[in-house]
Amino acid sequence: MRSRLLRPDDIKGAWAIVPTPATENASDWRAQNTVDLDEAARVVNGLIDAGIDGILSMGTLGEAATLTHGEKLDYMRAIVDAAGGRVPVFVGTTCLNTRDTIALTREALALGADGTMLGIPMWCAPALDVSVQFYRDVAEAVPEMNIAIYANPEAFKFDFPRAFWAQVAEIPQVVTAKYIGIGTLLADLAAVKGNIKLLPIDFDYYAAARMVDEIDAFWSSGAVCHPLVTTSLRDIVAKARASGDWAAARALQARLGPTAAPLFPNGSFKEFSTYNIGLEKARMDAAGWMKAGPVRPPYHLVPEPFLAGARKSGTMWADLGRELEREQSTPLSLEAIP
Repeated sequence: MRSRLLRPDDIKGAWAIVPTPATENASDWRAQNTVDLDEAARVVNGLIDAGIDGILSMGTLGEAATLTHGEKLDYMRAIVDAAGGRVPVFVGTTCLNTRDTIALTREALALGADGTMLGIPMWCAPALDVSVQFYRDVAEAVPEMNIAIYANPEAFKFDFPRAFWAQVAEIPQVVTAKYIGIGTLLADLAAVKGNIKLLPIDFDYYAAARMVDEIDAFWSSGAVCHPLVTTSLRDIVAKARASGDWAAARALQARLGPTAAPLFPNGSFKEFSTYNIGLEKARMDAAGWMKAGPVRPPYHLVPEPFLAGARKSGTMWADLGRELEREQSTPLSLEAIP
């Protein structure tokens, strides 16, 4: 069992958020043992070999809400064992109530997970004090477990206001957060006072990094479409920050940004959130780097036009990854050598 508490400064670079690979029959409610454990291990090994800095799992697209308890434990064991301590692995342990969440978090810790990507129980829309107390209770019950707050307003019916961030920043186990949007980023950073590393999505990382030096890490579901895009974004922003020349980072962002548009039906994050799992898994399968597999019920029904957009997003990301491969493997000409 690993129990070292991390610090916000330990959270750096590119963190991949991964799906839970599914067997071919996973969309059938009769199916049992639907996790493709071999693919899960292969993906984690591949991401680490590609240079990813950390793994986030079992959130929305990770289908934590539709895995059985046994499937969750099998999957946790598979990815923790595959990582072998080389990078931190955070697993989702959010349940419909505090007691079950604590029980699952303890099991995850016993399996060797470094942390939990923890959302708020999804039933009633939570009040501020309810939300904060939930994190306090989990931290008190499992003090050895690092916590990444899963801050998704659509999923958890909660807008994660500044007052929330100010209070959870006082919980030592809360070291990072999977963060969406940058509209309130500066205010939220002020609220956490350096006690929580906020991770924007890959599509927002360039803009967030330009806003404030404190942002030196991000999360990426696109990492499993082609990890080189994600690691290149990390590295080029780091170089820009060191040199003060942001031209190359801006150019990469200009190539990356358009891959997002087809993923969001009618340009709507709310509509995307309704079909999040199916859209993300279609995107990943179309990219071809991994086999995400079918969606578990009841979220396996997605309008075909939406799926077509997600597949286009995946192939665009993969195409960008192949372009970067060619560019980074091209030797310098003699004229380019000073």
